[in-house]
Amino acid sequence: MKILVLNGPNLNLLGLREPAIYGSQNYAALEAYIRQAAEEAGCQVEIFQSNHEGALVDKIQAAYGVFDGIVINPAAYTHTSVAILDALKAVSLPAVEVHLSDVDAREPFRQLSYAGMACEKTYKGLGFAGYREAIFYLARKSADKA
Repeated sequence: MKILVLNGPNLNLLGLREPAIYGSQNYAALEAYIRQAAEEAGCQVEIFQSNHEGALVDKIQAAYGVFDGIVINPAAYTHTSVAILDALKAVSLPAVEVHLSDVDAREPFRQLSYAGMACEKTYKGLGFAGYREAIFYLARKSADKA
């Protein structure tokens, strides 16, 4: 199984950006964590991060016919991007949304997720472990189909 992991704006600043909310580990540590989880799940993984909405949309569109599922942390675009929602719906790949923090316990505007409307599942407030849960969810789903 091939999984595309997408990370949105400011995730490249992990470790620097509000460590009380997002933790003290940096983005390289997150990438290593994701790769290890994918290996344990028996999946191939590609990781992509961008601060640009269009780049994320392009990557989602390019996933069609190449990947079996998408794990996405749209970050701030969660609450604003109909374009990401539409791209996820267009490619019709199983998608899982991840948030490092518990967005439901934060500002009210963070409780609306456009991307989540196209995702089968959402993991929030689990830190890095949310990515592991998402990868294993997609791997189990794929195994159940086989």
